[in-house]
Order: sequence, then C-alpha cells, then structure tokens
Amino acid sequence: MLAKSSFGLALVLAVVGLAQAQTAVHHADGTAAAWHPAGEAVVQTALESAAGETAATLAVDRKPSERRPITQISSSEFSLPNSHGQVWREYDISPYTVRVTSTKRPEQAVIDWILQETGYEQWHGEPLGVLSANRRLLRVYHTPEVQARVAALVQRFVNNEAESRNFNLRVITVEHPNWRSKAQRMLRPVTVQASGVGAWLLQKEEAAVLLADLRRRADYREHSSPHLVVNNGQSTLVSITQGRNYVRDVVLRPDVWPGYEAVPAQVDEGFSLEFSPLMTTDRQMIDAVVKCSINQVEKMIPVMLDVPTQVAPRQRTKVEVPQMSRFRFHERFRWPVEQVLLISMGMVPVPTPVEAKPIVPGLPLGTTAPRADMLVFIESRGANETGGPRVTQTPQVDARTYRGRY
Repeated sequence: MLAKSSFGLALVLAVVGLAQAQTAVHHADGTAAAWHPAGEAVVQTALESAAGETAATLAVDRKPSERRPITQISSSEFSLPNSHGQVWREYDISPYTVRVTSTKRPEQAVIDWILQETGYEQWHGEPLGVLSANRRLLRVYHTPEVQARVAALVQRFVNNEAESRNFNLRVITVEHPNWRSKAQRMLRPVTVQASGVGAWLLQKEEAAVLLADLRRRADYREHSSPHLVVNNGQSTLVSITQGRNYVRDVVLRPDVWPGYEAVPAQVDEGFSLEFSPLMTTDRQMIDAVVKCSINQVEKMIPVMLDVPTQVAPRQRTKVEVPQMSRFRFHERFRWPVEQVLLISMGMVPVPTPVEAKPIVPGLPLGTTAPRADMLVFIESRGANETGGPRVTQTPQVDARTYRGRY
C-alpha cells in the first residue's frame, strides 16, 4: 500500500513539472518569449528585478559628496602658462618687515599697495598672475611690465626700511560750506574721483591761517586732531563711535512676565577715518589712501506689535527700526611733503551724534537730520627722530574710541 502511494505521488509531480516546462513566458506587450526549462525564467526575472531596485536605491540614497564629480580636475605636474611672456620673480622684503612691530602681518601692506598700484583685475583674469607674500619673500608671476611696477613699489618699502613719520590729522565740521569764498585764493584744486568731494593743496602757512579763520566761526566743531606716528606703508585708524540701544523685536514667552521677551540690539553711530601713507624713494612725495565712513541714526521709527496673553488679551508693545544715513569715501592722493592736503567730504551726516533739529524752530513739526561740511586736514611733520627701533605708535585719542586697523 505504501509503495502504491509513493508511486502516485511521483506521478503527480512528474505531470506538474511537464506542465511548467510547456508554459511560455510572455512579455508585457503580450508577445511570447522563447521556451525555457522549468523555473529558469522565474529565477532570471527575479534577479533582473532585484538588480533594478538596487540601482534605483543607490541613485536615490547616494549622498552628494559620493557622486561622481562633473568638473574635470587635473593633478598632473605641468609648468605655469606663459603665453603672455610671464616671468617668476622673488623679492626680499625682510628689511622692511623686520622693522614693523605694530602688526603680525606687515607683508599685507605690500600686497595691498601692489593691488592699489596695478589694479585688482590684473591678478584675477588673463594673463595668469600669481601674488603671494610672507615675512621674508614676495613672490610674483606676471608679465615684465607688471613686474617693473611691482619692483618700483617694493623699492619704496625696502629703501625706507619702515621709516615712521609724524602726521597731524584734523577732522572738523562747519554747518555751511561758505568758508570757501574767503579761502578761494589759497586753494589749489586736486582731482577727486568721488562725487561731491573736493580736495585742495595749501602751503603750511596758508593752512594755519585757514584754521584760525574757521575757529572763529560759531558753527566750528573739531572732532579729532590726533598726532600720528605711522610706519611707511602701514595703516592707522581714528574712530569715534557711540552705541545706541533699542528694541529690535519681541519673542512670545508665556512662561515669563509680561508674556513676551524683548530682543535688544545696538547700532553704532559716528565716524572712522583710515589713513595709509607711502613715501616715494626720495621722500619728497606722499602717496596716501584715505578711507572715511560715517554712520548716523536720523531717527528711530516706532512700530507697535500685538503681544496678547490670557491676562491681557489686548496687550501691545513697541519696537524700533533705525532710519540710517551712511557715507563712504575711498580715494588715493599724492602731494608734496611740504604742503597740506585738505579734503572736503561735502554736506554729509554729522560724524558725531547730535540731537536732530526741528524743521520749523520752536514748532514740533518734525525734525531734520543734521548735516555739515566735514573737512580733513593732513599735514606731514617729517620723519620720526626718536632713538631705538622704529615702531608705530597709536593715535593720541581716547582709548575707548580707538579700534585699530580692521
């Protein structure tokens, strides 16, 4: 009986296998595929399906950093392109840098002046250029024409050996520019690129007479007159600023009283003046970069915000938005050491905070932000003759207002 049962089971399995072997595999478009042994088509289809899912998963899950980069990067050794005749030069600037102790990177001044002299675009396009420096060497790769300009500028740094010079720098304002009518005969105009700004040269005696006349005016105000000792080519900054606190925003805080938290902020108003002189090799001319920045808060505009709570559903509070006036100036000048450079910034925001005046005196019909003609006198007082190593001294102004070079 057991033998008959085994024989019947084997017969059933044989019939099922034959039926599977004779079944055709059909594609999605309904056409019959070629005949395969039983089970082969099923296994192959499963493998293809698994491979497709794996590829899709990798394409989705692959991180951007693991993707194959599109940009072609060459790391093989090659020589620098010199299709425009570029040459490599190394300049020893250590005689200058070892004498400057006012900054950790005195070589940065050499870089800055080269960029001023040649133009920034010379180093960021065609032809290919390289400009790099440390405390010992200045490395330059450029055309012979640019190399000649760099060599002449480096000579001005190295020959003077970071010689420090004395300068008087006065910053004053007058409320009306009519001072020019009386001083017109003494003023010799200097070309200025910035709009609304004027510059003139005066003899030192004429500058003293003009200052004496300005001091007699009722609207005369002197903001800064430091005595500066500056290393050749380096920068010094005179800055007088004052912080003004206000509430910038509020954050709802049900866990604190009165249900919100004020977000304080501060805006600085005042002026900063950066001065960077560089002497010629014969010490007869001064090249100087002058940067001026003025920030003035004209007024604070109030804004009322709803900050309801369960106890005070109609509660409101005030935040403020500062209305600002800003002035920026950046210019390069050249003048003889025996003359005084006078720069008029024009009618600009008053460089130190003052109260705004009403439009109609005596009537609260609004206020107007104060304006004044800002004048800067720059006078060279010769080389610093103090003994010992030459170093840069900070301007003799209040330590609270001196920010150093930025």
